[in-house]
Amino acid sequence: MTTTEPTTAPTITATSTGPTATAPATPSKPVGPREAYREALVALAERDERVLCLDSDMGNLDTSFGGRFPERYVSTGIAEANLFTVSAGLAARGLRPYAHTMATFAATRAAEQLKLDVVGTGLPVRVVATHAGLSAAHFGGTHYCLEDLAVTRALHGLTVVVPADAREIGPALAALHELDGPSYLRLGRSATPPVHDGDVPPFRLGEAVTLRAGNDVTLVACGPLPVRFALAAADRLAGEGIAARVLQIHTLVPFDEAAIAVAAAETGGLVTVEEHRPQGGLGDAVAQVVAAHAPRPVLRIAVTGPLPGLVDDHAGLLAATGVSPETVHAAALRVLSAPRTRPRTTAPTTTAVTASTTTTGTPSEGRPS
Repeated sequence: MTTTEPTTAPTITATSTGPTATAPATPSKPVGPREAYREALVALAERDERVLCLDSDMGNLDTSFGGRFPERYVSTGIAEANLFTVSAGLAARGLRPYAHTMATFAATRAAEQLKLDVVGTGLPVRVVATHAGLSAAHFGGTHYCLEDLAVTRALHGLTVVVPADAREIGPALAALHELDGPSYLRLGRSATPPVHDGDVPPFRLGEAVTLRAGNDVTLVACGPLPVRFALAAADRLAGEGIAARVLQIHTLVPFDEAAIAVAAAETGGLVTVEEHRPQGGLGDAVAQVVAAHAPRPVLRIAVTGPLPGLVDDHAGLLAATGVSPETVHAAALRVLSAPRTRPRTTAPTTTAVTASTTTTGTPSEGRPS
């Protein structure tokens, strides 16, 4: 588990044995995840001639990457199943293909090819899925993606990463590039404000980042806006005399079970925050760990109920479906009002399995699930 401080080192370590990347200076205005990613991919291709860009008409990859490396750019058109199968074939030849599509098409339309051709073979295909969650809110329901983490977490051997802001994307890409197996990089569409104050903390696959210290309640968040909402809720709680620990989860697989187990042992309960359905995503990952190690309440802030029949901005649609700083704050208070169990004197190990009275659900549900 990594802990951030106001003054962290400016060097980003991708892995303990892999390359390092230096975070750029904080931009004057937020940079979109797709722009940051395209820049990082070109830089990666300059260092490694095995890098290939496979495009399904995602826009600007043909000029940003294709203009720089035309012999390493392949357009499959809007044919996601073919995109994954071709990528797997190229990976089998010793290359490092990066396959680009929207998250909803990667996890549902081409799920069979993702399962069999990419993950089933264990080949080093990097699936880069943009427009995840409700970040394509202006496109309407056909482009929402609230199930992809449930699908990808269920595919054994697939590394799943969700950066919290644009400046994490380069270090995340460097870390994923060193893997011998397949990976899924989940990105949004438009710019969001940076999550980290100052320098970006070291990016290590499978390690949670502690953004706030606290021993009253733990807020566990994944993704750009959910992490910001958790931080906003923590600031409000601090004004009320409540110390909320905030854990950022940028790697869903492999999951930092130790950080969650320690939080369950040291705080009164946990609230998870994600841009996904409650089933199969971050909330389930946290609840599984807590259920195995410590009897603590776990409340899930996730997209619930039917989606409204409207086209809205990203944050507005999240708020309309139950994900906002206000719902995180309310859930934290609800966790703290739950009957307390006797705290452990020491943190549990990640291998013990015990009975649990974990409660899951969202404040809007008003009941355990």
